[in-house]
Amino acid sequence: MKGKKMSALKIVLIVVLCFLVLIAAALVWLSSQPAVPDNYTQKVNTGGEIESRYLQNGAYEVSYKEATVMQSFGKYEIWYPKDIESSDTRYPVVVISNGTGVKASKYPAVMEHLASWGFVVMATEEEYSWNAFGTEMCLRFAIKMNEQEQVHDWESNPFLDKLDMEHIGVFGHSQGGVGVINAATNIEHASMIKAVFAASPTQPELASALEWDYDAGKLTVPTFLMAATGKTDSETICPLAGLQKIYDSIPESTPKVMCRRNDGDHGNMLYYGDGYMTAWFMYWLHGDTDAGAAFFHENAEILSNANWQDINMES
Repeated sequence: MKGKKMSALKIVLIVVLCFLVLIAAALVWLSSQPAVPDNYTQKVNTGGEIESRYLQNGAYEVSYKEATVMQSFGKYEIWYPKDIESSDTRYPVVVISNGTGVKASKYPAVMEHLASWGFVVMATEEEYSWNAFGTEMCLRFAIKMNEQEQVHDWESNPFLDKLDMEHIGVFGHSQGGVGVINAATNIEHASMIKAVFAASPTQPELASALEWDYDAGKLTVPTFLMAATGKTDSETICPLAGLQKIYDSIPESTPKVMCRRNDGDHGNMLYYGDGYMTAWFMYWLHGDTDAGAAFFHENAEILSNANWQDINMES
């Protein structure tokens, strides 16, 4: 009888072990899946000509480099126009601030898309970005890339004197939305940042509870805020009242836009707003006046775009 009980216990333990192995395998599989579909530029619904144009890939082929570092974020990841070495152009820089646990390697399609419009896009594997440490380090590394012939262990530095250091933007999603506000207001090289884009930034009350402090009232550079009407955003991370509070705290003298996407939720905002995100940076960092028509006149496209609601803007 005792032997039968032992056998039954072994069977139960084996079943539990197999179950745990399956769960671990599932978690590993999930962690390897992209947060953004590779073909999202072909799938996201658009409601305006400008939004549609800038959601598509730009004219530049894209290359990639990285540099490992002894920092918590592991490495710098850089997407850039392939012809950078042979071009006479200096390219604006956009630094990416990750959402909670969503490393840059989980959504390279977003960086590739932005780089195809003529930006050098820098990101990291940072999983906790609210204090903008990763962004500060990217800016320091950008200075090195632009000024030093020998960088890291690269055989050559394609970025030498090719970065437009007067036109730098930051893009962040969720916790990264807090990170870009802090980047533009509260780090050593904040003055280098000339445009901010925050998708579903963590609302002030929740951020305070998490000790992710930030002060949007210090923003003096053009800032675009967007969120979604879906359950997670509207009830927890970035509800309309929270988004409005961030927007209202930004000085009226600072160009600013806020809106909410009405066919998605929190995770979607990592890429659903990409058409207008690209247009925002094209306007402020590349001087593309066609892109600015989405936001800054009485017939601004976004005002009549059926995908967006709760729109406020100051130019």
